[in-house]
Amino acid sequence: APWRLMMSLTPSRGCLLDLPWEDILVPHILCHLPLQQLLSLQRVSKSFQSLIQLYLANMRCFDSSQIGPAIPRAAFVNLLKDNEVLQQLALQNCADWLTDRELLPVIGQNHHLHQIQLKGCAQLSRHALVAISLSCPNLRRLSLAHCEWVDSLSLRSLADHCKALEAVDLTACRQLKDEAICYLVQKCSRLKSLSLAVNANVGDVAVEEIAKCCPELEHLDLTGCLRVKNDSIRVLAEYCPKLRSLKVKHCHNVAESSLSILRSRGVELDVEPPLQRALVLLQDVVGFAPFINLQI
Repeated sequence: APWRLMMSLTPSRGCLLDLPWEDILVPHILCHLPLQQLLSLQRVSKSFQSLIQLYLANMRCFDSSQIGPAIPRAAFVNLLKDNEVLQQLALQNCADWLTDRELLPVIGQNHHLHQIQLKGCAQLSRHALVAISLSCPNLRRLSLAHCEWVDSLSLRSLADHCKALEAVDLTACRQLKDEAICYLVQKCSRLKSLSLAVNANVGDVAVEEIAKCCPELEHLDLTGCLRVKNDSIRVLAEYCPKLRSLKVKHCHNVAESSLSILRSRGVELDVEPPLQRALVLLQDVVGFAPFINLQI
């Protein structure tokens, strides 16, 4: 409906563009249109082009997925060249070409960013994370999943400068070891959500430090962290009363003996109770234990 309104009120009718741009059109009309349609609207006239450029310069949220399956490099640079007020930046569809050269100017001129999504942006470097830490003191949420260029030094910079972080995704950041994770949680004690999935270097030392430093923790993903064992899960249960979900799938050294504590508190786990426990519950309900053929 907003799109049809925009196209029906052409400049020749002297209606739409006569409205105050910054007070009415940008905050109350253009904000309801998909970004891809706004870019198409630029071709209507020079006046519309100027209006859309004003909108882009004042845009608070940029999500590359709104433009299509792949955004061209030149288009990305042009869209954000005048913007200094971004609060949210999501660049999931830019992995094929996004490098420090394109990203760093955007980060450097936007100091109000509180949410950044860089999942799978494999061509960036540690300099991108250092730039984020120096330019975005109000950062709350950061996804670096599958960014193997993240190292301990760049993560330390993030921890030193972005202490208001509440959610960090470090899935498959395979350079990181316990020491780097410990430094992060010591500095960022407000963390509510943390993913360390698919990282064979993360073990009990990191998990115990997470538990002791992050009392507000609600979600922790340890999927595939093979070095995590029962002892650290028990510490997690003791120190994190607000924990709501824990993922430990493929953590072969984590057993029901530690998980049962969390399970009894209603914490959502991604592993089912052992078969023996299920049989006992079934026996209590129906009065007998069914025969199950476990032969292979």
